[in-house]
Formats: sequence, structure tokens, C-alpha cells
Amino acid sequence: MTVGTPIRVEGGGTSPSTRAVSVGPRRRRRIRWTSAWLFMAPSLLILGVFVIYPIVVSFWYSLHDWTIGSDVQPFLGLGNYLALTRDPQFWNALVNTLELTVVSVAALVVLGLALAIALLRDSFITKAVRSAFFFPTVVSLTSIGLVWRFLLDPQLGLVAGISETLGLPAVDWLQSTALALPAVIFVDIWKNLGFVMIIMIGGLKGVPAERYEAGRLDGAGDWQLVRFITLPSIRPTLLFATLILTIQSLQLFDLVYVMTGGGPLFATDTLVTEVFREGFVNYRTGYASAISWVLFALIMLISLVQLRIFRYDDVD
Repeated sequence: MTVGTPIRVEGGGTSPSTRAVSVGPRRRRRIRWTSAWLFMAPSLLILGVFVIYPIVVSFWYSLHDWTIGSDVQPFLGLGNYLALTRDPQFWNALVNTLELTVVSVAALVVLGLALAIALLRDSFITKAVRSAFFFPTVVSLTSIGLVWRFLLDPQLGLVAGISETLGLPAVDWLQSTALALPAVIFVDIWKNLGFVMIIMIGGLKGVPAERYEAGRLDGAGDWQLVRFITLPSIRPTLLFATLILTIQSLQLFDLVYVMTGGGPLFATDTLVTEVFREGFVNYRTGYASAISWVLFALIMLISLVQLRIFRYDDVD
């Protein structure tokens, strides 16, 4: 007789012990699920109030001509999104955002990997150099922006002082329409380089040494080892670093706002600074919400492309 087989008793029912065997597991599953929901309830409540609800409301705003202080908020449908296609400031901010993202992410991945390879061995000197590169990562973007704004000041900054010592003319980096965005990109790279380096070092340390030994036995040089062994082996690390850096660059606000405020003449304006300006300066909440949803769609699209490019299997 197997466990759970009904046992006929007088009265046409089943044995009480059998009912306990058949009902008990379902009851225990219900108890486990109830306990899990009770433990998750505070986090789910906070997530719903401060994340999910604002997301839904922002999409609702994007469908209206929603202006703070106005008595009437007419429904526009896709009107705000169509208006974006005719807005030169939006296209300027989009181009600046993409330029900042492409240049900074590419430079950070290449330089971070090069530094990781150079500083891979553990020694007192390499640990000290790693710490020096990683230190800016723990400092807030606002503080970094203020420091570099002072350093690049054409009258009081350290960069202007060095240029004067070398007999070069002082350059107003942050007030030049041609140099302001490169200056912001440089500071962004300088701040995040140590972070990328540490991630790459972690990925490199996970590559089995036997692969390099086999490659050298086959006559592979240093570049061939990097190309055919290192890069394929750290593909998950490259994916993680690229995704994080891309999302961070597309959403960059603090550094731009503190250093340039989006100027001069919107030369460093990004999608996030335009969202801030339209929503909190011009009080066009509906229009700002539409820009934020375009940014969300852009992040999703680029992330999917990166997942496709860096896809890997467990056998890789």
C-alpha cells in the first residue's frame, strides 16, 4: 500500500490519516506563501508608492498638456511625443546624450581593461595604484563637479595656472561651446575609471591560468592571448560593465548640472537636464514626462542591443 492511497472505512469516507497526508502539504505551501508575502509587504509597499505609482503617473502626465498651476490639463494623447520631433532643443539634448554615452563608455571599457591587465598582479605598489584610481569613485558627483569647476576656472583654477607656467593661454573650458562637453566627458571618465578597473580585475582573476598556458604552448603572442582568451573569457564582465556605464551615462545629471548647467548655449544639455528644466523650471510636467519616457525607451533599446552583442553561453 502506497502513501496517500485512500483507505475505505465504515461510512464511505477515507482514513483521517490519509486526509492529513493529502491536505498537509497544500496547507504548508499556503503558510509558506503567506509568510513570504508578509515579509515582503513593507518593501512592496515602499516600491509601489515611490517607484511603480510615480512611473504610472508620469506616463499619464505625458498624455496631457499638464502644467503646474493650470486649472485645465487637456488630454493630448501622443501630442507631447509628436511635439518632441519638432523641438530642436530635444534633438540637441539627444545628440549630446548619445555623444557623451558613446565616448565615455568606450573610453572607460578600453582604459579600464588596460589598467586591470597592467595592475593584475597583487603587490604593494599595484594595490596603492588601484586605491588611487578607485578613490574618485567613492566621492559624490556633486563634489566632483564642484572641484573640477574650480580647477578649470580660467582665472583661479589649477589648470589655468599650469597653462600660464608653460606659456600657454588660459582656456575657459566650461564657457566654450566646443570644449564644454569634452570637459564634462573627461571628468566623467576620470571619476569612473577606477570602478571599471576593479570590475575588470575581478573578471580577469576568474580566467583559468591553464588557458593562457595552452595558448603560449600553441605559440600565441600577448595580443593574441588578449583577443582569443581574455576577451571571450570575461564577456560576462564586459556585459555588466557596459550595461552599468551606459545606463549611468544616459542618466547623467549631477555632473552636468553642477559644472555647466547644460550650457553654454545648451552645448552640454542632456535629456535629463532638459527633463529638469521643462519640469521644474518651466513647469511643463506633461512635456517633461514625455521626454523621460523617450529616455526610458532609449535605455531599454540600447540595453537589448548590448545584451545581444555580448550574449554568451555557459560553455563559452
